[in-house]
Amino acid sequence: MSAPDAPDRTADRRAVPARLPAGEAGFGARLMTPLLLGSLLNPINSTMIATALVAIGRDFHVGAADTAWLISAMFLASAVGQPSLGRIADRIGPRRVFVAGSVAVGAGGLTGALAPTFTLLIVSRIVLGLGTAAAYPAAMAMLRAESRRVGRPTPPAVLGRISLAALASAAVGPTLGGLLAATAGWRAVFAINVPLALLALAGALAWLPADRDARAADRPGAAGGSLDPLGIALFASALTCAMFFLLRLDAPQWPLLAPAAALTAVLVWWQLRHPQPFIDLRMLARNRALVLTYLRHGLTYLVIYCVLYGFSQWLEQAHGFSSFHAGLVMLPMSGAAAVCSLAGTRGRGIRVPLALAAVCLMAGSAVFLLLHGTSPLPVLLTAGALFGIPQGLAATGNQAAVYAQAPADGVGAAAGLQRTAQYLGAITASSLVGLLYGQRATDAGLHGLALAGGVLGALLLALTLADRTLRTTGTRTLT
Repeated sequence: MSAPDAPDRTADRRAVPARLPAGEAGFGARLMTPLLLGSLLNPINSTMIATALVAIGRDFHVGAADTAWLISAMFLASAVGQPSLGRIADRIGPRRVFVAGSVAVGAGGLTGALAPTFTLLIVSRIVLGLGTAAAYPAAMAMLRAESRRVGRPTPPAVLGRISLAALASAAVGPTLGGLLAATAGWRAVFAINVPLALLALAGALAWLPADRDARAADRPGAAGGSLDPLGIALFASALTCAMFFLLRLDAPQWPLLAPAAALTAVLVWWQLRHPQPFIDLRMLARNRALVLTYLRHGLTYLVIYCVLYGFSQWLEQAHGFSSFHAGLVMLPMSGAAAVCSLAGTRGRGIRVPLALAAVCLMAGSAVFLLLHGTSPLPVLLTAGALFGIPQGLAATGNQAAVYAQAPADGVGAAAGLQRTAQYLGAITASSLVGLLYGQRATDAGLHGLALAGGVLGALLLALTLADRTLRTTGTRTLT
């Protein structure tokens, strides 16, 4: 992520004729098809496993506490892998990283489908987390490279499609996982990754433009000239300790804070001394707008995942819905997220959509405070939809903000750190749900989540309105 403190946009527009032949217009179906397919692999694997956990536990004779590691292992691998692979994409080229990630997804899916032990199943989830983590930062770096090649900004609708692919696949994941587990067994949830990975790999090899010569990155002064493996290792170690702590807020493992703090201190010391660090702390210190975007994104998804995990459990345990009907009640949330993700690409500004997202988080939390075990169905549907609106608007808005605020040659690593902030929010949310629910979802626990959501929504609104850089970001978001 090493770069000057202001993103250099001139490189995206120079040395390319203003008028291009039709076949060189860029951002067409051949480029976007593999990028969209790759971008859906991580979110669909994150949610598809949910409806197969009971069957997996039954076959391997393990309980819910053990099967939860199938979720946590992938989140950990993805949180570390996104910025690391984004850095590597900036260094050696996004096409190479995308191809390697597709191969890893296929290998992870095949390993899981054939796994004879539960431990190997966890290993397969780690491989899937790393493999699927490659696609998003590689896609963002690829779009920046294509923008340079054709000499025009990336169309807002293109980033909207990337965001929509992630939202839509996460929404259909539980339903697809349940269908596969019910018809072909839980191993099909892993095996489905093999054909998907092969499709993404074939599309990448056939249609994605070749990376520039990797040797160019080795020249003095070239962006991303060092992978900084020690920086990556320190980051991964510190983040892993922090996430293990966050996973058990109901029974805090306080000793984990000491190594987490020590590793973070060493990471900061090393990054400040490395000529081209993995995380350019000096750039982040100067680029306040990018840091605020990471904070907004993490806090927004903390609330969103509290709803995804907490509301669905409450619908089943406190309201008495079956898992199938609880999923149907959650559909308006997914639908609203998809619609708002597309709507967020229509205008040039992002400050108003992000402010609206914060307001909807507060409104949805207020409705949650009124819910009880006998609340009518229309109220439940409205509550879910209110949280779908900020999910769509924030996903598109913060993605566009990162694209605009990141250094021109560090967008892959910057996009990866954005997803890391999202995964931190997800893991914190799952722990918060467990802390407030205990053994069973209750009205009081849901109201506790609502209070937390309302406070965080108000904080997000204040952060958004106070961020003056958002007033101008929209006019240069995709250049």
